[in-house]
Amino acid sequence: MKVTPEKNEKVANMIFASIYPLYLNRLEKNGRTKEELNQVLEWFTGFDEDTLQALIDEKVTFRTFFEKAKIHPNEYLVKGVVCGYRIEEIEEEFEVYKRCRQMEKLIDELAKGRKMEKILRVEKK
Repeated sequence: MKVTPEKNEKVANMIFASIYPLYLNRLEKNGRTKEELNQVLEWFTGFDEDTLQALIDEKVTFRTFFEKAKIHPNEYLVKGVVCGYRIEEIEEEFEVYKRCRQMEKLIDELAKGRKMEKILRVEKK
């Protein structure tokens, strides 16, 4: 599927604080913890738990969330299909949408019981 400017804008304007509890609920139903979720988010965005909580309290949009993030240099290793979109085929102009899908892919893997070492991608030497 193709991302449209409208779709990108809709996701960019969503409030991260309204989605975070949904991520957490899904993971807890699958036996994972808030600490594991935060570990994955910290790897991807560089936000520690305090910064993450501050962003939640500020009710930042996904656009602001990703603008403030220091995306991990191995983010390009996050590949696959999420919600019908192949991550590696999402155009760079839709960066917020792409980052959101990458983050969801990591959370999906956590929910499915994948080992943390695999989720936190390490480049093969």
